[in-house]
Amino acid sequence: MSGITFAEPLFLYLLIAIPAMIAFYVIKQQKTTASLRMPGLQPFENSVKTFRHYLRHILFASRALAVTLLIIVLARPQTTDKFQDMSTEGIDIVLALDISGSMLARDFRPDRLEASKNVATEFISGRPYDRIGLVVFSGESFTQCPLTTDHAVLINLMREIQSGMIEDGTAIGNGLATAVNRIKDSEAKSKVIILLTDGVNNRGEIAPATAAGIAKTYGIRVYTIGVGTQGVAPYPVQTPYGMQYQDMQVEIDEGILSDIAQTTGGKYFRATDNNKLIQVYNEIDKLEKSKIDVRQLSRKYEKYLFPALAAFCLLVIEVVMRNTIFRNLT
Repeated sequence: MSGITFAEPLFLYLLIAIPAMIAFYVIKQQKTTASLRMPGLQPFENSVKTFRHYLRHILFASRALAVTLLIIVLARPQTTDKFQDMSTEGIDIVLALDISGSMLARDFRPDRLEASKNVATEFISGRPYDRIGLVVFSGESFTQCPLTTDHAVLINLMREIQSGMIEDGTAIGNGLATAVNRIKDSEAKSKVIILLTDGVNNRGEIAPATAAGIAKTYGIRVYTIGVGTQGVAPYPVQTPYGMQYQDMQVEIDEGILSDIAQTTGGKYFRATDNNKLIQVYNEIDKLEKSKIDVRQLSRKYEKYLFPALAAFCLLVIEVVMRNTIFRNLT
């Protein structure tokens, strides 16, 4: 349901009269005096003003508010329910995310893993009509979330990802194979895997080239992203004094990542900082756009009843108070 709109918004210009009413009332109060001839002022020296004297302005406030509400009623406030009929080519996307210990390196802010999660979350939020799934891998791989259009659940599961959830290492082939297995039976016209890693394949039973060949067989396009700065980066290292960060050489197997992308008709990207990573996802987003035809239907609901009732109640209250509590002051 959308917010409040007005069917006759021109009536709202009448609200300009409210400040004029207030100004007239203030001037009138200043000029209003009472004449009474007395031989002296001694009888009034100890007189005090009662609460009715100060509360008499409630009458005007009630009237002004009632007039405001009546103007709103004339403008006919409405809410709208909107419905959409969509026809789309359909794109299914699986994100394969490296969560190995090296993803905690701090050449990204706050580290590679958190930066990757944040950018992926923005990517997911920008594609409301696609089914998206999530696979994580390090020394092993597993499905964190199957293909779904419930992006709120997917984003929550994305936020729960932490390095150390599974055995450490970098099994690129296993991660890609798990993603392929999750998307291969999809009936979508376009099937895409976005694989992000920061290292060299050193674990797993499936070679990256083998997994890429399987993806090609099923018509799956793979975009690969190498995450890490050029040169050295501060990596977490366990020492007798706890976890410390030491500068170590960044090693990304760009050859394998490029081959995977080329084999499947995708593209390889290198992200060296947060901004570059955002640019990579933006480019992938442009390359994989759904074609959507939307027909929007709407149903309007009149919302004038409440302000009309409120205005009526205020006018009744003013009349009653003017003829009872404030009868002698008006």
